[in-house]
Amino acid sequence: MAKNKILIIEDEEAIAKMIAMNLKVADYEVQLFYDGKEAADALPDRHDYDLALLDVMLPGLDGFQLLEYMKEYKIPVIFLTAKDDIGSKIQGLKGGAEDYIVKPFEILELMVRMEKVLERTKKLSNVIQVLNMEINFEEHTVRQNGEEIPLKPMEFELLAVLAKNKNIAISRENLLRMVWGIDYMGETRTVDVHIGQLRKKLGLGDSIKTVSKMGYRLEE
Repeated sequence: MAKNKILIIEDEEAIAKMIAMNLKVADYEVQLFYDGKEAADALPDRHDYDLALLDVMLPGLDGFQLLEYMKEYKIPVIFLTAKDDIGSKIQGLKGGAEDYIVKPFEILELMVRMEKVLERTKKLSNVIQVLNMEINFEEHTVRQNGEEIPLKPMEFELLAVLAKNKNIAISRENLLRMVWGIDYMGETRTVDVHIGQLRKKLGLGDSIKTVSKMGYRLEE
């Protein structure tokens, strides 16, 4: 299964490496640049990226200038920046960026927004492989070793969120919002019950880890 290729251009090395590390854990292929001009100069030789994460304030060329290069190669862009003024947001979004995220941000929020952009731009695969499972989002099916395992709709959605964010701990509250929606009025116990069903039906007792006083993580 081909990995989605993500271009990160961020001059704060610690932030860039933190993002890259988390994306690699989640099975993305990552290319890092710390300078805008260096990134632009490299694009003619390689531009098969599914998404670019751009800081606005960069040495060489800034993020707004780089956006024009990304548009030339039809690379969708999410801005990650400390510039939270409305003028910069409007400039970025009207200029053609898919999203604009202000620092500091949670890595899980970034992953969810990336997924939405990849879905919207038709660059997200309809099928992913995790452990011994093949999850098909178009068919809404899960197969283990070729055999389809029937899941209820919310069980499938919960598994999908865990699989798309594998190796990342997600709180019960975030799972409720991501699976059941922000308007859901139920308790976090709902998550625990559905996790129990996934563990039982798919034999994931050792792979869906409980994170003490927090939530769950699907490990691969």
